[in-house]
Amino acid sequence: MGLLNSTQGEVELWGGIECTINRVEGNFFDQLEKSGHYNRLADLQLFADLGIRAIRYPVLWERIAPDGLENADWSWADTRLERLRELKIRPIIGLLHHGSGPDYTSLLDPHFPEKFAEYALAVAERYPWAEDYTPINEPLTTARFSGLYGLWYPHGHDNRTFALAVIGQCRATVLAMKSIRQINPKAKFIQTEDLGKVHSTPELKYQADFENERRMLCFDLLCGRVNREHSLWNYLIYCGIEESEIEWFQENSCPPDIIGFNYYLTSERFIDERVERYPGNPIGGNGKHEYVDMEAIRVCTEGCAGLRELMCEAWQRYKLPLAVTEIHLGCSRDEQLRWFNEAWEAAQDLRSEGVDLKAVTAWSLLGSFDWNSLVTRSENHYEPGVFDLRGGKPRPTALARLLCTLSKGQKFEHPVIEGSGWWKLPSRFIAEPVARIHSPNGNKHNGSSNGSKHIIKAPSIKRKRDKTKPLLITGATGTLGQAFARICESRDISYQLLSRRKMDIAQSESVREALSTYEPWAVINTAGYVRVDAAEDEPEICFRENTHGAVNLANACEQNKIQYLSFSSDLVFDGNAANPYVEGDAPNPLNVYGQSKAEAERQILEMYPNALIVRTAAFFSPWDEYNFLKFVLRSLASGETFLAANDSRVSPTYVPDLVNACLDLLIDEENGLWHLTNQGAVTWSEFAENAAELAGFKTSLISGCPSTELNYKAKRPSYSALESEKGILLPGLDDALFRFIEAYKAAR
Repeated sequence: MGLLNSTQGEVELWGGIECTINRVEGNFFDQLEKSGHYNRLADLQLFADLGIRAIRYPVLWERIAPDGLENADWSWADTRLERLRELKIRPIIGLLHHGSGPDYTSLLDPHFPEKFAEYALAVAERYPWAEDYTPINEPLTTARFSGLYGLWYPHGHDNRTFALAVIGQCRATVLAMKSIRQINPKAKFIQTEDLGKVHSTPELKYQADFENERRMLCFDLLCGRVNREHSLWNYLIYCGIEESEIEWFQENSCPPDIIGFNYYLTSERFIDERVERYPGNPIGGNGKHEYVDMEAIRVCTEGCAGLRELMCEAWQRYKLPLAVTEIHLGCSRDEQLRWFNEAWEAAQDLRSEGVDLKAVTAWSLLGSFDWNSLVTRSENHYEPGVFDLRGGKPRPTALARLLCTLSKGQKFEHPVIEGSGWWKLPSRFIAEPVARIHSPNGNKHNGSSNGSKHIIKAPSIKRKRDKTKPLLITGATGTLGQAFARICESRDISYQLLSRRKMDIAQSESVREALSTYEPWAVINTAGYVRVDAAEDEPEICFRENTHGAVNLANACEQNKIQYLSFSSDLVFDGNAANPYVEGDAPNPLNVYGQSKAEAERQILEMYPNALIVRTAAFFSPWDEYNFLKFVLRSLASGETFLAANDSRVSPTYVPDLVNACLDLLIDEENGLWHLTNQGAVTWSEFAENAAELAGFKTSLISGCPSTELNYKAKRPSYSALESEKGILLPGLDDALFRFIEAYKAAR
């Protein structure tokens, strides 16, 4: 079924995989290589299980025909496209995704359009049944990054390079669709672009107006709207584009069957000539004014205009069918859920109000790599999507449950959705907030503006705290309990932090009363006995808190079908391993504390297999004064020598990273044993030396010694490093230590 024949009134659910192949100098960065999708045909079944109706799928020029069409290798695309047909998922075939073509061409090659059209023809001949195409993804964004900002090949920094890249890609798109329709006259054209908007101070309104017209340039060209009366005609001539090249689009108009917009929190910008307000941020300009270009959400009191308003502007401007072709947020899981759910509800509202909005697309089904550097560096910085790849294979996250629910026409409900995303909270501001001003000229295709100022009021934040089920956290006085409360506040997750007085986890009646009173959706148990050496003399007290209490709480959660998270320790192991311990390794504790934790693990998972148990180790936190590194730094600040063991190796854990990852796993409804530590293993003396060096103290004040000299009563493993066979969810230790020291310096 073609895209334009979808059920009347229904917003379809589409999917997409981040598939950029961009070029930086002589290097091609391939997202599908990083994600491993090239080698996992089984991914397509996972996508089908979500209930998506169509998928933006790559048959990319650089990948299929890097050495020319005569040497094209179609085998990968043959297998995948046929499998999609079997699964009844419509492919929306993409031919170029933020690329500049194989290395025998480029965006500045005068023959680029014809070469691209030849490739498009070959694709259509190979797959004559395919009806839906996005020949070139986000041509204007690609031209900006490649021609104006110099980030991608051919690394231009001028208007002419930008204009040539825009004209070349748009011409290539028109020729490609002509070639495709020679084979399949029913082929549908879905053109995607970033749904951006530039806001400004009154002084820079003229620049914002120009930017907002330029952001629609590709659609105006494709629709044949750029004539001598168009506001950007003179700009293109100034850039060195011949009149005949512009007029060609009027004679070869190729309006999209669907205009697809990709919307991100970074899509809307705010420009401000008061550069002193933004110390440390890059300063740009236009020859008349210098200014800073910021994310609007970070500085505007009203926030962004938002998906709903910008889609309305596009509808008024073009009156063509629309789709949201990318929705993704690299953030915590609760905020990913909120972001997509907001987009879905906005789309439903727009459809009900008469906007011909066809679909919303869950982008980055497999997550994305290195977009924190705009894919200019290959550092494998990963943002999970609907599936999380950090365990080596796709693990469905809570987003997968959301999509499955929406695809069935049902409303997705989860207590964390009731909270507000960071983009609605005051903590989002990085400078003194200002009002955003712009011209409401979205329906003026000729770019004219009445010059009026328009300030959009911030949407009200609807809170349902009185009805929202909370997260119940035990251990109100402990490091971990306090950290969970702090991060739940920042993530706007409703919670109750309980002391022993409000709930004694070892007393069944106390637990029953608390669960009845608060009706939590999940319980996080951070309470317990933590004095490892004292436990040797108080085994009964240790086992009461760490084993009986934890198991008692798990039993109550199991009976009430409440999610449960409890914590264990690296001290469940004996230290005889040569490599880091993983979840499948058998415990063999050396001390009472380790025995209490190992026994709790065993009993909890026997009784409640859906419980989540996190093994972790060696906390360091910016919020707690009683951890190893804080003792180290206080001693060094006083000029005192600090003794640290140099014969026992551990995997330290930065508490903020641990808490955020645990909340994500809980929202994902994960269960079983997980190891969560920052990647890396060090001796205690190495850990202290690394921290001292970063903090600017003399490392000579750190004195390494055997553990026996520290007079520990409880025997400890000499090696207790942890790794995960389920997925490395926490950043590396060096990165975490750097952030810890930065927080330490800021606090001082």
